Amino acid sequence: MVRPRRIVLVRHGESEGNADDSVYEREPDHALRLTPTGREQASAAGGRLRELFGAETISAYVSPYRRTLQTFRELRLDPTRVRMREEPRLREQDWGNWQDRNDVRLQKAYRDAYGHFFYRFAQGESGADVYDRVGSFLESLYRSFEAPDHPQNVLLVTHGLTMRLFCMRWFHWSVAEFEALSNPGNGEFRVLLLGPDGRYRMDRPFERWTTPEPYDLDG
Repeated sequence: MVRPRRIVLVRHGESEGNADDSVYEREPDHALRLTPTGREQASAAGGRLRELFGAETISAYVSPYRRTLQTFRELRLDPTRVRMREEPRLREQDWGNWQDRNDVRLQKAYRDAYGHFFYRFAQGESGADVYDRVGSFLESLYRSFEAPDHPQNVLLVTHGLTMRLFCMRWFHWSVAEFEALSNPGNGEFRVLLLGPDGRYRMDRPFERWTTPEPYDLDG
């Protein structure tokens, strides 16, 4: 098995929905574009990634949403060194189809009270649902490492929640640990680097917005 030196997770740049959540009432989530700021964020991330990867090869998996595909394009990686595939299992959490802004805000309040991992949006997904499909993707990713010519790097261009759930699955974090973490900012990335002991370590942690409370506590 040829394991990559790095697994890099990138959150898309700022989207129209990040800038104005009323857009979800008129546009499908998957069709939202990057804003000019989002393109700049993706371009800046691309400069840092090109320096990080150098002349090494890359296996890229990109969420099929428009904003992630645009982000990947703005990274401007050398196409002769990149094998890119669309990967639907890395898509954003499904919040339903057409989204009423007031209803979504109410459901977010319900989610905060119920728990981000277990709360399922009406006509949509829970964090646990996304965790399951990320786990399915990881099984496919592991199998790809069996190829003797596997690229030296894996790149995932995806969404904030999906990034956290990927790391939760990879590092075997608890639900309580996951729920204490914040999404990375738009255009930010995290690097899982393979160490000499055969283990991957993340270059920097996700920020915490609270202290994890284990679910097995009485009370």
